[in-house]
Parts: sequence; structure tokens; C-alpha cells
Amino acid sequence: MPEMIARSAAAGSVRDRLTGRSGTRWVGIDGFGAAGKSTLAREIATELTGSVVIAVDDFARAGIRGWDRDLFTVQVLQPLLAGRPARYQRWDLSTDTCADWIEVPAGGPVIIEGVSATDERVAVPWDVTVWLDVPADVRWQRILERDPDRLERWRTDWLPSEQAYAAAQHPRERVDLVVSMAG
Repeated sequence: MPEMIARSAAAGSVRDRLTGRSGTRWVGIDGFGAAGKSTLAREIATELTGSVVIAVDDFARAGIRGWDRDLFTVQVLQPLLAGRPARYQRWDLSTDTCADWIEVPAGGPVIIEGVSATDERVAVPWDVTVWLDVPADVRWQRILERDPDRLERWRTDWLPSEQAYAAAQHPRERVDLVVSMAG
């Protein structure tokens, strides 16, 4: 059963759960689109010295539903699990092209954020998992404000995909923390 916490306590709670742990520590920030996962991940990163934030959107590609879990596994997960640095090339969804290369050192906190970040099909040895719980109407307003040119894609691809993920895997019930927007 996940622990329910206020939004204002999230970063500190994750920090506290990792206290005393060493080596690569894995934090997953999951939730529906426009819930504030990227913002929360950055806030958590300020609490964890040497941490790296990785967005699953960096592994999105044209023609792939969701994100490329296999590429993430090969470029990030496997090297870090072997104690080696990871290196991956971000994908720019706006231009649908390769972007910059990102280096991820081994042995530090790694924060993975995005819709389906804690997908059970990717064997990340999570130390802490978080579901960001934000009402649909608030998320939709954020989508309208920040992504008006992609509303059709939201309606026909991204929103149905996240609902299918939630129905199949029930991520809100299997995470360590559920963070409420209030607080």
C-alpha cells in the first residue's frame, strides 16, 4: 500500500528514503501527462547531490507508442547496473530528430520521470517510486496552455496510451509514494 503524502513533502520524503544508501539509487516519478513529473523530478534532484534526471520523453520516437524501453535498457539501465557510466542520445519530439548526448555517471542517484516511467516491463531495481496524482481537469488545462499545437495527438495517442498503461499495470497502487497535488 503506497504512502500518501502532500506535494510539499515529496522531495524531502524521497531524500529521507534514500538516506544511508549508496551506489546507484533509482527513483521513478510516474503519473499522467501534465501532472508535473518533470518539475517534481527537478525538485528531488536538488535534494540529492550528484543526481541525474532522465525523461522518458528523451526515448520517444516517431512510430513508437510511448517510449523506446529497449533503447533505455541498452543505453542507460544495463551500463549503470554493471557499474559503468551510461550514455544516451536525447530525442527531440518537436523536430523528430536526434538531440544532444547525455552522460550519466554510475554510483549516483538516477531519477527517471515520465508517463510510464515505472513500467513493469523495464527491470529497474527501484529504490523509491512515486505516483504524482493530479486531477484530470488541472492536467488538461496545463496541456491546453503548454501544448496547443499537439492537442490532436494528446486526444488520439498520448491520453489513450496512458489510460491503457494505468489499466494494465495499476502503477498508482504499486508505487511507494502517492503525491497529492494539494499541499
